[in-house]
Order: sequence, then C-alpha cells, then structure tokens
Amino acid sequence: MSLLRMSAQAVVQAAGAGSLVESLATQFRFTYGYEAGVSEKRSWGSSLPALAHTLVDAGLEDVEVLLEYPVPLSSYRVDALLAGAHPTTGEPAYVVVELKQWTAATPVPDADDLVTVPGMGNTARLHPVAQVRRYCDHIVDFTRSLHGHEHRVSGVAFLHNATDFDVDSLFGLPADEYGQLFTASSRGAFQDFLKQRLAPLSGARAADALHPEQIAPSKKLMSVAAEEIQQRSQFNLLNDQQVAYSLVMRAVKKAKQSDFKEVIVVTGGPGSGKSVIALELLGELYRNNLTAVHATGSKSFTTTLQKVAGRGSTRIQKLFRYFNNFTHVEKNGLDVLLCDESHRIRESSNHRFTPKNKRSNRRQIEELLDAARVPVFLLDEHQVVRPGEMGTVHEIDAAAKAKGLTVRHVNLDGQFRCGGSRAYEEWVLRLLGLIPGGPIPWQGDGLFTVTVAETPQELEAMLRTRQTNGLQARMTAGFCWRWSEPELDDDKNFVRLVDDVDLPQWDWKRPWNVQGDRSVGGYPSKNLWATDPAGFTQVGCIYTAQGFEYDYSGVIFGPDLVWRDGVWVADRKSSKDTVVARAPEHEFAHLIRNTYKVLLTRGMQGTVLFSTDSETREMLRSLVQPA
Repeated sequence: MSLLRMSAQAVVQAAGAGSLVESLATQFRFTYGYEAGVSEKRSWGSSLPALAHTLVDAGLEDVEVLLEYPVPLSSYRVDALLAGAHPTTGEPAYVVVELKQWTAATPVPDADDLVTVPGMGNTARLHPVAQVRRYCDHIVDFTRSLHGHEHRVSGVAFLHNATDFDVDSLFGLPADEYGQLFTASSRGAFQDFLKQRLAPLSGARAADALHPEQIAPSKKLMSVAAEEIQQRSQFNLLNDQQVAYSLVMRAVKKAKQSDFKEVIVVTGGPGSGKSVIALELLGELYRNNLTAVHATGSKSFTTTLQKVAGRGSTRIQKLFRYFNNFTHVEKNGLDVLLCDESHRIRESSNHRFTPKNKRSNRRQIEELLDAARVPVFLLDEHQVVRPGEMGTVHEIDAAAKAKGLTVRHVNLDGQFRCGGSRAYEEWVLRLLGLIPGGPIPWQGDGLFTVTVAETPQELEAMLRTRQTNGLQARMTAGFCWRWSEPELDDDKNFVRLVDDVDLPQWDWKRPWNVQGDRSVGGYPSKNLWATDPAGFTQVGCIYTAQGFEYDYSGVIFGPDLVWRDGVWVADRKSSKDTVVARAPEHEFAHLIRNTYKVLLTRGMQGTVLFSTDSETREMLRSLVQPA
C-alpha cells in the first residue's frame, strides 16, 4: 500500500513539525530496501504540504491522504491518492493527484501529450494530465473493488509553483474526469473541484476498501498480443512507456511530412514494458496502414509472436522477422522497424550457411538503421548472454552518429514483471554483482515472493502447486547438462525425452525442453515451451526463457556459477554451452551472471531458488527468510 496514510490535517501537522519527509524516507527504506533520492525528498517537502494546505483550507481536513500510493502491478507511485465519501451519494470517492514543482513547461511540437521543462534539459516528459489520466486508467483496471465503479475515481495534476499563465500552452490537452490541470493561480478552482467530489468527512472507510489483495492480475503479453495487433489497443502505457510511444509516432508523422529520419532508443530492465511498447506501436501502425515490422534475434520469441499475435492471418505473421532479414531490403523502405531485444544484435547478419552471393559487407546495426525511416531499438544491456551480441546504447549511438542521424533516448524506470517490484530487480542485480553493493537480504515488499528450496523436489512441488491452481509456472536452469536428442525406437518413432538434467544426489532428473521447432510426444517445441501448459515438466534454458514471462519461476543454479569466499566464481568447465564456454575468462563470467539474471526475472509473482552447490545454497538461504 502507500508509504504513509493520514488525514490532510495530520499531513499539515507533520510537515509543520518537520517530521513528514523523514517519516516517508524511513518507510521508503523499509519498503524498497534502498534510500530515496535527494530530489524525491525535496519534492515531498515542497509538494505534499502545498496539497495538504489546499485540502484543509477547503474544509476537507478529514479526507484520507495516501502518500506515494503504488500503481498496481508496476513500480510507479502516485504522489497522493485522496480517499473520502462523495458529498451527494455518500459512496467511496477517490482523487488521484500528480504533483509537480515545475514553474513552466512547453508542449513538444507535433506531440500534444509530451512536454519539455526549462532547466531539466531537452528530454521529453509526459504531460502531467496524460500522466495522471493513465494512472487512473491503470488503478481502475487492476483494482477489483473499482470494477464497475470507475466513476468513483477522478484525476488531477497540481502545479503548485506555476500560474495558469506560466503553463498556458499545457491547457491545450483536453481535460476529462481522469485528468484536469490546476496551478497556484487556479487553487480556488481546484478546491471547488475537490469539494464536488469529496465530503468534509473521514475518508478512512474508503481508504480501507483499497486492500492489496484487491489487485487483479496483470495482462500477460502473449495472451493479448493477437487482439492488440488486429483489433484494438490492449495496454495502458504509463509515464516513460507513453513517452517512448509518442516519440515514435511523432517521428513517423514528421517522416511522412518531409524528408526526415530519426532513431529512438528505449532502454529498460526486465518487465519495464519494452515489448509492450513494441506491440502497441505495431498494432497502431498496422491498423493505420503504415509499414512497420517487429524484429528480434530470438527464434523462440519471434516464432511465438508469429503464432500468437499472427493467429489466423499470414499477413500479420509476416510482420515478425529476425535481425538478419534486412541485409538486402530497400533503404528506408519501412516507416518503422521495431528492433525488440536489441541487446541480441550481432556484428554481422552473415552466418556459416549464408550463400556467398547473399553475404553482406555491412554491420548488422547498419542494416537495421538503413531499413526504416524510424528505427526503434528496445534493449536491456544486462541481457547480453552470448559472445558476439553487441547491441548496446553506445554501439547504436555511434552507428547512428556516423550516418548523421538524430537519436532520442528513453529510459524506462518502471517495473511490471516481478509483481512490479523494483526492490526485487535491484536485489537480483546486487545478488549477481551486476551493480555495486554486494548481495543483501530479501526483505520482502508485499509485491513478490522469493523462496529458497532445499531440494529440487521441493522446488518442483512449489511450482506444481501454482500450476495446478491455474497459474503458469516453469523450471529453468543454467546450461550445465548436456542436451540430448529425443530417444527414438528402431523405426525412428519418438520414445521419450532424455532426462539430461540429472541430480543423482537428490534422486531427481528431468529433461530439457524439446530442441527442435516441432512438438514431439505431446511436448511443445522449444519455441512454445514458455507459453504451452505442457511445458511444465521440462527444464528450460536461457534460450527458451529469454523474452518470456510466467507467473512463477523456479531457477536451478548449476555448477557453472558458485559462491566461494564471498564472491561468485564462474566455471567454464561446468558449462555445456559450447559457444559461451569459448569466451574469454572475464567475458564468460559476465555472460553467466547475465544468464542467471535473465532466468531470475521471468516470474511475475514469485521465484523459487535452488543451487546444486551446498555453499551457494547456504548463501542464498542466508539472504532469504523461510517461507
């Protein structure tokens, strides 16, 4: 729930006593496991008292104020959610408030939902009304107590340091119930707005109705992909997700009007919404008869999108391609090329089976840049897991600069996988040494569960319970066991998958997922292992898990990464991935840690950990309290 909950009068008193910011900072540290930033504390100290005084002066001192209210199933937080009773009907009423300290702002030309702010660089930001409107949509979509009662929610942006004159151009974005704009000079109108929606009574009962267990499950990417492309928008983009979307659509519009080309680079961790943005864009462009193609370097991911999103339409299936499909395409022949999972871009599109007359003398990044008027790259540099993968922001920027192209960057700071738990994402990065600070205990944050299993049987049993209860669960492991072809009889008929992941110490063995592109013996192909319910009984590896999500994830740490004397040790002799094992020692260690980072961040609700190494298992157990 929110970091703090108190009446408007109590907020005023805490601010006057100087305790408000410190109380928020303490609760933030306890909830998220790290310190709130200086700018965030400064914002609390400036904006929250301005809001609370506005409420008290309007006679609404008893309205309940939920400070830093979490947007369901994301890591975003609403500055304040006001809870009370409607003055006419008496039913619960809520006002979502986005607070800004801005003194001025200007809309971005040709993109009315984007703005720039003086003193904050040229980075495009979401219009505060568009921002709060999307918060309202998301809260209504994913809070069960509000289903069928959407009218109970209103949204406002309050720029308490600005006047209407200072931000006059921002009023060009139409207002509605979920998004209205007020400033210091329209404070009286803001108070009138609040009094029309909230009675001068206690809001405790309305606040009580917003329990964490009332949160509805998130939409899974693959389950709505087909409808997204073919029929209508399915996803509610928040904050920087919408900024990325609007920047691409703006660039497309400019490219149609003149000889214009622009590159958009979108970075973000697992579950920050990169693929959601790509599908939202592809659907919008497709429905408006613009030429756009989605491309990845992952056969599993692309094949699944072709099957799910392109269901019943060969035309839509052709929208999903691979990075090496653009060697000989017409320059700027596409309006948009959406390069999802761009961290998997390789040095060249050539491979050992490429015919001599089809080989390219250009780098793959150059081919992708040339293919469209608006090339879009979506990536997470922590997901580079094979030698030769070189899709980084630096490489893309350098290649674009060499062609004289403008590049716009968007960094997604939201977290939608892992239950929206930014604390878990940071915990994983610190656990694996991918950011400084070293491993820290998992404190839990109410959004995501982490468990350490003592045996592989326990890991599988935990996941099977989830699977039986209608959730999606998968087991994955480091690539530390050979991967055999299926066993066949004398007539070449399928007999069984070989139990390659063999842990004799625990008398437990399971097969890897199917190697090929076709299902065998009722087991799904490698491309559909993550999405087909029949995939539960096989262990997935990095190449079948990357890019996908499921409710619960079980991760087996193999002997390729063990904990010794306070540090991780990567053992190439234990790896059965012959390509990765040939990498230089330092690169190998980094690739292995990236591999486990990907495996650990596939789950949306929880992760179960197990290590085949006793010392590593003991370290993990020391960080995670028993369930």
